[in-house]
Amino acid sequence: MGDGAGTASGPAVAEPGEFEPGEFEPGAVEPVVVERAAGVGGELVLRRAGAHYEIISNGVFLMDTRGGASERLLVRAAVQGLDGPVRLLIGGLGVGFSLAEALTLPAVAHVTVVEREPAVIAWHAAELRPFSRGALDDPRVTVERADLLDHLAAPHGPRYDALCLDIDNGPDWTVTPGNARLYGAAGLDLLTARLTPRGTLAVWSAGAAPAFEALLRGRFSRVRTRAVPVPRGEPDVVYLATGPRPAG
Repeated sequence: MGDGAGTASGPAVAEPGEFEPGEFEPGAVEPVVVERAAGVGGELVLRRAGAHYEIISNGVFLMDTRGGASERLLVRAAVQGLDGPVRLLIGGLGVGFSLAEALTLPAVAHVTVVEREPAVIAWHAAELRPFSRGALDDPRVTVERADLLDHLAAPHGPRYDALCLDIDNGPDWTVTPGNARLYGAAGLDLLTARLTPRGTLAVWSAGAAPAFEALLRGRFSRVRTRAVPVPRGEPDVVYLATGPRPAG
């Protein structure tokens, strides 16, 4: 997740079935605000809870630096089976787990990260740098500050062997209403237009999204799901789609 939206004067409120940030950690401490920033989609807050950081958008918990197994799986599974050189796009910088993992994969030659929030990018030069392992300084990485939809719609844009989306809490819980377009038919058209013939579309979700999966199965010849257990609530789910069918 890399985009976001009220106030963050108190603790973020978890959605039904979601965990409160930090509550599953023995001896968890009360989060403290490190920085507030006026973001493209509203107020963003970076909080520290012991050794970990949390990003809150308009009072809604987005992500933290605990775990990261499903974010790493997102890129590993998307690249699996591809011979190098692989060009990869990651939609949403977040806390940097996916980007750091991508740079450990021998086949990956270049990673483009599309992140619309300047504050999130700036935090990776400071507090979040250990979690992205300084990846923004790697010559194989290009960071584009833009809305992912704008990047995809730009004429004559590059094509990618793997396109990994993690800008929302999933197709059914978008950070901003406009992001819902990504997970519909028009959004899939934009995404598939940026895939190479061997390319994989990988989408992260904080839970199963049956309607989105059905849409993928109607648009791609092969769709796989990978579930990753979490401490509480539904497993995270990574959707992997290859072999796009002609639109229409």
